[in-house]
Amino acid sequence: MLNKKQIEKLIKEKKLVEGYMDLEKQLTSNGIDLTVTEVSKFLKAGFLDFSNKERVIPETKIITAKKKKAKDKYGWWNLAQGTYKVKTNEIINLSNELTALAFSRTSILRMGCFTAHGVWDAGFSGRGEFTLSVENKKGLNLKENARIVQLVFFAIKETEGYNGIHQNLL
Repeated sequence: MLNKKQIEKLIKEKKLVEGYMDLEKQLTSNGIDLTVTEVSKFLKAGFLDFSNKERVIPETKIITAKKKKAKDKYGWWNLAQGTYKVKTNEIINLSNELTALAFSRTSILRMGCFTAHGVWDAGFSGRGEFTLSVENKKGLNLKENARIVQLVFFAIKETEGYNGIHQNLL
């Protein structure tokens, strides 16, 4: 697992992470916190088969964050119990020698919520997308740009790299 200094060096020299809000605040001992730029609700069912020939990613609708006061810079999402799709501000650019795993920040877990993620394959480049499950019956108030997940990086032997449909999806 890469440490803070290794991650910071790769960010500055290789653009490992772009679009962050505040690098000093987001860097952790073993990773980087990713922030929320977009929350959507699912409108339809998805379809998943073995070959991906019949795969259908379900349609979603972006939920607008609402400002408490007109002068506020950022708004809030008032999320009821349920599952949502979240998109991050940050763009991740993994080389063929790096892979990453994301984990819910403990703050969100303590609120009765969690995020779910896939493996960030070597060679992937794009914005993070994952699900947010609000299990708390009272819901979750989530502010724009809140730090929600921690991404940790692992060095691997060079591989072919990711070449799926979500490559460079911004």
